[in-house]
Amino acid sequence: MKTSKFHTLRTAAPAKVLPPLALLVALLSGCSLMPDYHRPSSPVAPAFPSGPSYKAPVVAADAKAAGDIAWRDFFADARLRQVLALALANNRDLRVSTLNIEKARATYGIQRAALLPTLSASAKESAARTPADLSTTGQVLTAQSFGVGLNVASYELDFFGRVRSLSEAALQSYLSTEEARRAAQISLVAEVATQFLTLEADQERLKLALDTLASQQRSFDLSDSRFKAGAASGLDVYQARTTVESARSDVATYTSTVALDMNALTLLVGSTVPEGLLPTGPIDSVTALTDVPPGLPSDLLQRRPDVLEAERALRAANANIGAARAAFFPSITLTAFAGTQSAALDGLFKGGSGAWSFAPSINLPIFDGGVNRANLDIAKVNRDISVAQYEKSIQTAFREVSDALANRGTIDQRLASQQALVEASQKSYTIYDARYKNGADSYLNALIAQRSLYAAQQTLISARLLKQTSLVTLYQVLGGGWQAANQ
Repeated sequence: MKTSKFHTLRTAAPAKVLPPLALLVALLSGCSLMPDYHRPSSPVAPAFPSGPSYKAPVVAADAKAAGDIAWRDFFADARLRQVLALALANNRDLRVSTLNIEKARATYGIQRAALLPTLSASAKESAARTPADLSTTGQVLTAQSFGVGLNVASYELDFFGRVRSLSEAALQSYLSTEEARRAAQISLVAEVATQFLTLEADQERLKLALDTLASQQRSFDLSDSRFKAGAASGLDVYQARTTVESARSDVATYTSTVALDMNALTLLVGSTVPEGLLPTGPIDSVTALTDVPPGLPSDLLQRRPDVLEAERALRAANANIGAARAAFFPSITLTAFAGTQSAALDGLFKGGSGAWSFAPSINLPIFDGGVNRANLDIAKVNRDISVAQYEKSIQTAFREVSDALANRGTIDQRLASQQALVEASQKSYTIYDARYKNGADSYLNALIAQRSLYAAQQTLISARLLKQTSLVTLYQVLGGGWQAANQ
């Protein structure tokens, strides 16, 4: 299949020189050899997946689409909103994206300027001395001339749309960088919110480990006292000691994890986060909404900046084909001058000193060794590559939304089940601990119950974190978080 495709590209008929009559019409009216742009059909299903892992969102009838919800309206936590504002102002990656827009805008301005002639003013003087032995008169000759005027240098008459195609490609590249900046902002908003929540969860895990260490230290002290009094075996003491050391290890681990979370948040924000803006309590809802309507897959074409970025790149590649085709046709350039010239400086503006020159030139390609044909093939292949990248961006967006919907569809059940498990584990541990303290049971059963409770509590923290981050992720993959209003 690769050989066949290559053969097709190499044997595709390039644009040919127009017959005289058609060429005359083209010269008089101007034409563009850029192909008409048609958006490729969407390579995904017309609806998002459905099934046991998905559920219909419970939203108000007048609810906005995610792409229309500004991040300040989506996030309800005042501290998080301030942290996000700091990140949008200081994050270096987002700053680079903004500067890339300025660079692309300037590049487009340069290319667009090629559509107009370049006009410049000039003033010149020339002087030459000819020795007597070289002079035709046998005398030393000194010649001077002065001139002022306006120049038009190498202005290309864009009959076949080469300059317009290049200008269109530059415009689409510029617009693509704007979409890239919006995509970068969406990612930054989601990353900062997720890291903020992760820090809050790890702080809660650290607090749980500290509480567990204190509880197990009391149990160890009780077992040690009972052992010394002869009311318990040494095995109970060793078992109690293992739980103390395990809890102490978890405290050290989560202390380090919280520090790493702070470092990651600082990097994302681009500056030190004030102490008053850091999370302090257990994980709670940081969003003002309980759900986000997913809409239809076709909405991704309008809401996802990364998809629009890929489409802009496709439009630019399509425009480059027009420029490559125009290389097969004649190019006409104009050079002109109008002003005054005189042998004396005071004669520049006297009557009869006017001067002008007009030098049109035409370049007709006859033989170039296949360079123009190869450039056209390259432009077409680049367009096909851009089509594939555009389609892949849609497929990636569809998959990300589907994954977010799948997580959202079951998270409430998982959270409720985990909460019930924690409650049951707490009751079980309370009973076994009381039985051990009353001497009615061994410490092993109390130890097993305590470990089960600790594991269930850790998993509950993870489940609460997942519920919040899944909603943030859904908001992100649906294209929310880029709006500049109220920033």
